[in-house]
Amino acid sequence: MSRSRWVVALTLAALPLVAVLPSGQTAPASKPTASKPRATQPLPRTADGHPDLQGFWTNDSYTPLERPAEFANKSHFTPQEADAFVRTRLDRLENQSRTDVHYDDAIWQKENYDKESNLRTSLITDPANGLLPPLTEEAKRRQAAEAARRVGRGPSDSVQDRSLGERCITWGNVGPPMLPPTYYANFQIMQTAEYVIISHELMHEARLIPIDGSPHAGAGARYLYGDARGRWEGDTLVVDTTNFTDKTPFRGSPSNTRQDIRSTDRLHVVERFTRVDAETIKYEFKVEDPGMWVAPWSGEVPIRKFEGPIYEYACHEGNYGLPNILRAARVAERQAAGSR
Repeated sequence: MSRSRWVVALTLAALPLVAVLPSGQTAPASKPTASKPRATQPLPRTADGHPDLQGFWTNDSYTPLERPAEFANKSHFTPQEADAFVRTRLDRLENQSRTDVHYDDAIWQKENYDKESNLRTSLITDPANGLLPPLTEEAKRRQAAEAARRVGRGPSDSVQDRSLGERCITWGNVGPPMLPPTYYANFQIMQTAEYVIISHELMHEARLIPIDGSPHAGAGARYLYGDARGRWEGDTLVVDTTNFTDKTPFRGSPSNTRQDIRSTDRLHVVERFTRVDAETIKYEFKVEDPGMWVAPWSGEVPIRKFEGPIYEYACHEGNYGLPNILRAARVAERQAAGSR
């Protein structure tokens, strides 16, 4: 077993046990409560005095990463407009076209809690236009070179031509920054005096964040989710992450998915977790990558508590889609060759 796995095992052993439902048993219905100020209620704290972030949480949202064009000059909705925006997205979900044979989105993408309306029109808060900054000239050249390499190749010539999500590697929602995926936007936070662990339901990843003052790994160590180090600034957990690879994808919200958003190994992300009350964590992030964007960009995602638990997302074991995609491409090639 690797050292990192031993650390995770030992850390989990020090945490309270979490009840798991027997196989096949249905989880009880639960709904996160809307965020409400609770000035008279003290924040839950751990034995060492820091805010207790433990529990089951969701960042499920219909708010897109980038602001839609129709809201170009509007950073916030009124409460009535926010509710109407969510309603239009639900209507779209529940009236899926019969010609869309991927799967029934209304079954797979709905949880046993409601998606709450968000007054923001985008998760991005800076730049003020709610859009990603322009690409650097370096990034434009890199994208052009990648496009040139793909000339003559089909989208399904090999496994490597498909997305990391289709290959059950990552959807990008784990981040950092943590952006809501299309469904299963659930995670569990566990906490000791030395570590914070964020275990995501999708795609079964766990981020191990030391908060013991240890330094970042050396520059030669590179990770898909970066190398995270946390610290407390008052009642806010600040997580600084470096040492990424150049394969990290970002994922937006439903119907606004952009797995084409890439970064370089110079990516640097700072996250801030502030527990507002018993039901809410304020999650803020800042992204810097001088190899990709001309300026940093920042965002905010509401995080709400729910009853839990979360379940194993056995993507590899049930991934019939990927081989079928490749098989269908080979069939199409043979049919095209036979018609010549």
